[in-house]
Amino acid sequence: MRRYLRVLLVCIVFAFCSILYVFSVLASSLEAQVGETGRKPQHRTAFLQGDSGHGVRKGAGKTGPQKPSSYDRCKSLSVSYWNPYWRPPPGVCGMNCFMESAFRYVNKEPGDSEVSKNSPKPMHLAVVACGQRLEETVTMLKSAVIFSLKPLQFHIFAEDQLHGNFKEVLESWPQQFRLKFNYTVYSITFPSENAAEWKKLFKPCASQRLFLPIILKDVDSLLYVDTDILFLQPVDEIWSFLSKFNSTQIAAMASEHEEPRIGWYNRFARHPFYGKTGVNSGVMLMNMTRIRQKHFKNDMTTVHLHWDELLMPLLRKYKLNITWGDQDLLNIIFHHNPESLFVFPCQWNYRPDHCIYGSNCIPAEEEGVFILHGNRGVYHDEKQPSFRAVYEVIQKYTLGEDPVDALLRPLEEQLQRTTHSYCGRVRHLFTKKLQETVKTIQGTIPRGR
Repeated sequence: MRRYLRVLLVCIVFAFCSILYVFSVLASSLEAQVGETGRKPQHRTAFLQGDSGHGVRKGAGKTGPQKPSSYDRCKSLSVSYWNPYWRPPPGVCGMNCFMESAFRYVNKEPGDSEVSKNSPKPMHLAVVACGQRLEETVTMLKSAVIFSLKPLQFHIFAEDQLHGNFKEVLESWPQQFRLKFNYTVYSITFPSENAAEWKKLFKPCASQRLFLPIILKDVDSLLYVDTDILFLQPVDEIWSFLSKFNSTQIAAMASEHEEPRIGWYNRFARHPFYGKTGVNSGVMLMNMTRIRQKHFKNDMTTVHLHWDELLMPLLRKYKLNITWGDQDLLNIIFHHNPESLFVFPCQWNYRPDHCIYGSNCIPAEEEGVFILHGNRGVYHDEKQPSFRAVYEVIQKYTLGEDPVDALLRPLEEQLQRTTHSYCGRVRHLFTKKLQETVKTIQGTIPRGR
């Protein structure tokens, strides 16, 4: 009996020593992490990897869709969230880890949670870039950074071969501007069973926007824009529309046309659409929490469906009747749920259709253009020289230069050469709001690197 007691005592002592050893190792690792927090916040880095292996750096105070508690699921890599809509990527970490839905991993950086607590909440801006859209997307992001006041969080969805290019360009910007934004680059991801079909719907990867509420599960609100968008005033202004939503509204877009006589949907659409002339999805402000929670009315079943339950049945029903891809699907959704849409005025999504046959955007005539949308490739051809002029001036503008001398005045000079076009005849609308914005921020533009 004594022999068994001695063996038991030895086992207890051994277990106790083992526990002490484990705690000592944990304590050492925590001390090592604390020792690293002395670095300046802007030098912290986190690397995000798609299945292509590209790494993308983020700056201080990152506010991606991960919560701090989710970082500790694996020894070296952690997963942001789980989504059964996607298959797990190859090499995902093993036991006690969740599947990764967006093929994205984040290494934990000490002190980030403390930094985020003391930082103002960022405005989340998403864009989808495929094919030859790198330069156009970077120019859009530059326009957002130049004028915005609150910090920005960019969610860039791009083909894997573009990840390194985005990292190189964004990290090359002057440090004073890098402090104004953080960014995350994601791989293009669609439901695995229909990925090819979704990717080829309308323009390459354009339908990715439909899945943002599913992918970015921890992002409450988001501004999605096409790559051919240019901000002529702070993103803060359109972001403020979120506070104007009533209790039923979940998203905001502008009308496709102001003049029904030249409208496309009311003349040619073979499917339901919102309102009299439809809506344009190039600028779409979303309360994604509400989108995920809502049960949508539809014409496929008497049962109201969640967002992720609605998309594929909708595509299957209207696949042969839609022309503009994901924008048509959004028009169908909000046709059946009109109470859920906030419609903002046309100067927040100003397109060639607003001036090509004469000026028909009355709010822009009164207040100027707030957001320019160069759809149909007008930034890169001679069809609308006034739109191209705005794009080229912002694209060539060097961050840190005086915005009046290096941006506003060159633009005014270029617009003088566009008076032969209908849109050029209302060229003052392109600079009316920009003049006010530039003069407001002139003294706040950080100089030097």
